[in-house]
Amino acid sequence: MFSLLFLHFFLYGCNIFMWRKARINYSFIFELAPTKELKYRDVFLICTTSMTAVVGVMLVHLSLVTKGYSYAQVQAIPGLLLLVFVLLLVCPFNIFYYSSRYRFLGVIRNIVLSPLYKVVMLDFFMADQLCSQVPMLRNLEYVACYYITGSYKTQDYGYCMRAKHYRDLAYAVSFLPYYWRAMQCARRWFDEGQTNHLVNLGKYVSAMLAAGAKVAYEKERNIGWLCLVVVMSSAATVYQLYWDFVKDWGLLQLNSKNPWLRNELMLRRKFIYYISMGLNFILRLAWLQTVIHSSFQNVDYRVTGLFLAALEVIRRGLWNFFRLENEHLNNAGKFRAVKIVPLPFHEVDEEE
Repeated sequence: MFSLLFLHFFLYGCNIFMWRKARINYSFIFELAPTKELKYRDVFLICTTSMTAVVGVMLVHLSLVTKGYSYAQVQAIPGLLLLVFVLLLVCPFNIFYYSSRYRFLGVIRNIVLSPLYKVVMLDFFMADQLCSQVPMLRNLEYVACYYITGSYKTQDYGYCMRAKHYRDLAYAVSFLPYYWRAMQCARRWFDEGQTNHLVNLGKYVSAMLAAGAKVAYEKERNIGWLCLVVVMSSAATVYQLYWDFVKDWGLLQLNSKNPWLRNELMLRRKFIYYISMGLNFILRLAWLQTVIHSSFQNVDYRVTGLFLAALEVIRRGLWNFFRLENEHLNNAGKFRAVKIVPLPFHEVDEEE
């Protein structure tokens, strides 16, 4: 859970570094305060400090286990670490990046209460990040169940997986990010009246249908449900790939002067775009493996799940750069980001 979260945050720091290097005005697009926004050094510092704390606490936890301390006390340590992170996030005092923390909490509130709030760029960008963090959200739900039910006292790791109501809650968590994103698309269609948002809504509905087929297959494993999972997941993946390349990245334009790209590019080396499209395609297919629930020989399924979830986070980090590049160049989301700020007066010829 911690590794997926801070890997994603680390990649956001890499995104900031690349956006600044490519002169993409991300702070203007996200409407961030220039004096209060997180710089990439701040992001790297937070990630390094947090993961150092996680690894340090893990070593303390393992050493106490080997020394024979009470299981109830030792197993409470990871929960206490999570509680510390949550308290730091909601801390009301003006310390530890106060403005960024509360801006983040405000965005999460807007996402959870979709479609009640008007959708801005930062809101749906963050909701897309949550769609790539479904495994982390399911782990968070499991950890909450593990401590609330007192399973940590008896080390009954399987209780939350066996209990029907908690298992149903885990399935609901898998749907929530796609539901929130679909509701944002519906709200944007209501506000702007563009059918393009309804088509985008269909992408998240297809993802929910694929997840629903997987849930049904996990309850009743037979060839019929497996075929349905493969068909639904494949259709959703093709839908998502089309939207990634054509809509979000603005690539695959047939009449472009840059073959299969777009007319205007922020990066000089064109091969980077082709490599990125290939990686996005491969990582989309790798994420598909979590849907059909495959395993690799003797590797534990949880290790496989973590590896594939990390690949999806990496794919999202790659997606972020080109999504904002397209926004910067073409104002694709109809917000305030523009490529050239028009002058408030008309230019005149030199003779005049």
